[in-house]
Amino acid sequence: MRDRRYGSYFIISFIFVLIISWGMPMVVPCVWSDEEKQKKDLPPRGISIALEHPGVIVAQGDDVSIDLDVSNGGRQDENIVLSIASVPKGWKARIKTYSFEISGVHVKSDKSKTLTFKAEADEDIAPGDYTFLINAKTEDGALNSSSKVVITVEKKEKEKKTKGINITTSYPVLQGPTDAKFEFSIEVENKLDKDTLFNLNSQGPKDWEVNFKPAYEDKFISSLRIKKDGTQTMAVEVKPYPWAEAGSYPILVKVSSEEAKAEVNLKVVLTGTYKLEAGTADGLLSLNAYQGKPANISFYVKNNGSATHNTVKFLSFKPENWKVAFKPERLESLAPGDLKQVEMTITPADQALVGDYSVSLRVEGEKSTKDMEFRVTVRASTAWGWIGIGIIVLVIAGLVVLFIRLGRR
Repeated sequence: MRDRRYGSYFIISFIFVLIISWGMPMVVPCVWSDEEKQKKDLPPRGISIALEHPGVIVAQGDDVSIDLDVSNGGRQDENIVLSIASVPKGWKARIKTYSFEISGVHVKSDKSKTLTFKAEADEDIAPGDYTFLINAKTEDGALNSSSKVVITVEKKEKEKKTKGINITTSYPVLQGPTDAKFEFSIEVENKLDKDTLFNLNSQGPKDWEVNFKPAYEDKFISSLRIKKDGTQTMAVEVKPYPWAEAGSYPILVKVSSEEAKAEVNLKVVLTGTYKLEAGTADGLLSLNAYQGKPANISFYVKNNGSATHNTVKFLSFKPENWKVAFKPERLESLAPGDLKQVEMTITPADQALVGDYSVSLRVEGEKSTKDMEFRVTVRASTAWGWIGIGIIVLVIAGLVVLFIRLGRR
């Protein structure tokens, strides 16, 4: 009789362990796509080159330096041979790193390197458009790519002189992105026969900041005291309006006293900025899903730069056998300040286990990207939930019957 009771207790304990085990959540390690799988999605070979600025404007006598991006989009490393196929008369051009001139570069699979294209013009170069062509090819000659730049040379504006003041500047035209600060160096010569205080004024685009500073100092000034027949150098710091569009913007600098006045024209060429912002309306980056069933989540994409993104793509990095779709599949154009909504549908694999998974999203625009990571919690199907409840009810009923029988004995 005692042995039978011990056997009954053992059966009851075993059933309780089964119930507790059934109710415990399953923890599944996140599944990631490794680098090797990503490389399999690449073509066997592929190279490309691109100049950061395909068109620039400079004054006569100015040199040009532009970043040259060399990319390897294939699965194997490549030795890429570079050459400048077309150099206009009156110019010298070369491709270099920070320290020396080069004719080739080694680029690993799915990587890129940035070099410098440098062009130097003769002092007597005439105003006009000058086209340079850069070629790239693999060491075996199987693949090639090219990129060109058009350098527009403008006539160097003559510094205006008066009997009392002489203003000169070596670089009247500066170029860069909208979020940069531009600093011109101006030399002011006092031709009067006495020490003179000169007032400084400027006229620039609306909402731009134009300030005067002493050479190699950070404080702002509004006047210059220059000795008789003396010369003094000052800096003109220009900060563009953050939402200014790409283009050329003139700035007029005036230097004056009671006896004389002079002025000089400066120019800032903006190339625009490329910035992207992406996120969800409530800031949450998580959602629930079931095996083989689609789950939706919306996110927004905003252009925080001053240049238009002509194409915005969406790339996903997901667990194996999962599906991720976007509606729309891409944004054809995103103007500065524009915000657009995108619907993302995530479908776990049919065999996905219950637990947490990670799905990474990359929003890729022109010269700007934004990454997000979503946590997807895969839950068990509701049908299995009801089945589990039924089993638990049956087990409890069996325990009650067992206790009743043991109690009678």
